Amino acid sequence: MKLTDEKIGGINMIRSYAPGEIRIGETVIRGSCLVTADQIVSDWRPQTAAELTLEDLQQVIAMQPEVVVIGSGPRQQFPAPEVLGAVLSRGIGCEVMDTGAACRTYNILASEGRTVVAALLVGESHSHGL
Repeated sequence: MKLTDEKIGGINMIRSYAPGEIRIGETVIRGSCLVTADQIVSDWRPQTAAELTLEDLQQVIAMQPEVVVIGSGPRQQFPAPEVLGAVLSRGIGCEVMDTGAACRTYNILASEGRTVVAALLVGESHSHGL
């Protein structure tokens, strides 16, 4: 899904998202990542919302965002409540949505000058059964 062609005032804008691939400017990332207006962390450990830990979010919290947008993969999947609570208890807004929606939301907030971190997970939890 193509999101934008533009680079707004030197801000990292997410150009497109497809399962397993995120394009930020000319950079292609094939894994979970963190994106801010001026920084890309392309080797973020968790691959699914179920794998997201408090330790993983310490890196996000250290970036001092107003808002964290968590993209949980192809479908909206929530991390453990204590993981989200760690962000919210610090007065940081936090939204969880599928990764495509998170990319679009990040672009809007970043273009408005908000201090936002997109925490984008590329994997998906697989469950077996009927």
